[in-house]
Amino acid sequence: MNGFDRAEYLVFTDLDGSLLDHHDYSYDDALPQLRALESQGIPVIPATSKTRLEIEQLRAELGNVHPFIAENGAAVFIPVGYFDQQPASSVERDGYWVYEMSPPRERWLKLLSELSGRFPGAFEHFHGAGVDGIMRMTGLPRERAMQANAREYSEPVRWLGDEHQRDAFLVCLQLAGASVLQGGRFMGVSGDCDKGQALLWLRRVYELAQPSRRVHDLAIGDSGNDCAMLEVAETALVIRSPVHDAPELHRSDRVMYSRKFGPEGWAEGVTDWLHHQQLQNRKD
Repeated sequence: MNGFDRAEYLVFTDLDGSLLDHHDYSYDDALPQLRALESQGIPVIPATSKTRLEIEQLRAELGNVHPFIAENGAAVFIPVGYFDQQPASSVERDGYWVYEMSPPRERWLKLLSELSGRFPGAFEHFHGAGVDGIMRMTGLPRERAMQANAREYSEPVRWLGDEHQRDAFLVCLQLAGASVLQGGRFMGVSGDCDKGQALLWLRRVYELAQPSRRVHDLAIGDSGNDCAMLEVAETALVIRSPVHDAPELHRSDRVMYSRKFGPEGWAEGVTDWLHHQQLQNRKD
């Protein structure tokens, strides 16, 4: 694509409800655009509440070799050797340069155990529910449910109580040092992290890797836990959801809203973004 060699283009994408269909987790409707991005050398970077194992499964299916953001921004994983130098503040582990932004999962499991007596029957979470419970809550097959439970930095919680109890529960979590992000189905309990902070860190790594090229990024999401990255990306694409309202953003410039749901809306928005970049390159 003419002009695309003068800049670095990045696509940060939520998975459930965005690249993946809310109901059956299919990405078929987005495949043509995924292939187009790859052919043009534009990395698709998952930024999701999912675990490393879940993302690795999807990356293997798609042939995606790029970095990814796991557990709502708790950690950024960069394949070793992806950049010429290991990014500062990262550690090498299991074939990745890992930038960690949250304490380990065990801290949050201990906190939730302490709160279970104060809020009996008002919530359930992945570790407590086990694989069978995760299958019931998500509709995932057993293998995928096991991957979803292999969390390293956070814990998904499903709220069952009333709103008054929920407010008190959130206060208790926050006073104990937890950060809570509401997703489409679950609230994620982890440290002081979010997808926006992770996007900014990884964008800077790309900038430092090729200082002569300007980075242009697109963030894609459909729910509240995507707001942080939708706010800080150069361009935001909000995917229409069949089950909830669009997340409210403070920004109004360079925000796109899909007309279609899930991966259809994803492909629609990416097509529009690429077209806009082409027009900008011709002007430049």
